Amino acid sequence: MRKFARASVAVAAVAMLTLTACSSRDDAETPAGDDDTAATTGFDAGSVIGVALPSKTSENWVLAGDLFTNGLEEAGFEGDVQYANASSPVADQQGQIQSMITKGAKVIIIGAADGGQLSTQVEAAKEAGAVVIAYDRLILNTEAVDYYVAYDNFNVGELQGQALLDGMAARGEGPYTIELFSGSSDDANSAVFFDGAMSVLQPAIDAGDVVVGSGQTDIKQTATAGWKAENAQSRMDSLITSTYSGDTELDGVLSPNDTLARAIITSIQGAGKTVPVVTGQDSEVESVKSIMEGLQYSTINKDTRNLVAAAVQMVTDLSEGKDIEVNDTESYDNGVKVVPAYLLPPQIVTKENAAESYKDDPTLFPLTQE
Repeated sequence: MRKFARASVAVAAVAMLTLTACSSRDDAETPAGDDDTAATTGFDAGSVIGVALPSKTSENWVLAGDLFTNGLEEAGFEGDVQYANASSPVADQQGQIQSMITKGAKVIIIGAADGGQLSTQVEAAKEAGAVVIAYDRLILNTEAVDYYVAYDNFNVGELQGQALLDGMAARGEGPYTIELFSGSSDDANSAVFFDGAMSVLQPAIDAGDVVVGSGQTDIKQTATAGWKAENAQSRMDSLITSTYSGDTELDGVLSPNDTLARAIITSIQGAGKTVPVVTGQDSEVESVKSIMEGLQYSTINKDTRNLVAAAVQMVTDLSEGKDIEVNDTESYDNGVKVVPAYLLPPQIVTKENAAESYKDDPTLFPLTQE
């Protein structure tokens, strides 16, 4: 079992068909039994469905809010979609969830600002009879989480690590010098991404084929507070000064997402250095442009439309008293229970496969046409 938490636009019918066909595990999809989660007794159309999202730190969160608003309305529910304030995201989200409970929400979908600080609120939601779905980020240290819907985040890290190795190999022979960045320490996904990437990179490091120039390999050293671009850029500035002055070359940077990747690239360009292989995630517009220009090497395609569609489908099935389909009942230990999960498969994207990867995305596909 992977103990991840402890280790370091309409919703179209065709999207739902695609969703139910895909799985990031070889296991067949199985319904979550009543022993594992809340009983599916059903509830009325028009019921309030709460959606608590973190602050608008990236494009995918902004898109998710719009998709939830439209998708829940089209499915016949009253959506209460809220974002936490960036200046006090945890306290704000705690208050929003409590407000959703007061409004009588039948389901509360939570993209946690900090998955370790919501146990009181999700337990109150359960006491009130609501079903709690963790969206994209696992909620930690409570029995009160019923389901988790996300992309396979460990696999995201594996794909990033392999892309880093592949990109450097395509540019020349090693050994290669790299630096490691990880996400915010208050996001449970950060450790999952990092562990996935290190499962690929560590053997190369142990073999001497890859060297971390600064020696900073612990996730506490590589973390980027708040997923903020300025924090990543500041750390990269410091690394350049301390480790890459003069002619010392940097061959690659593991970046956990696109926002940080662009900040890292900005720092490197500002120092007059050649841009190395830099990974990313989220398929943000500016990063797809950067990939097509040959700057950022890769991103991860995790189509937010499909992830929101999966969550809305869960709500619909719950309202109809159906068992909920999950495809992983072993991996996501939140410190108290293993949360039944529905995982979607991520896809690595480079310049070579960008057009194929985004062929169904009306925003990103045009950017891949040269």
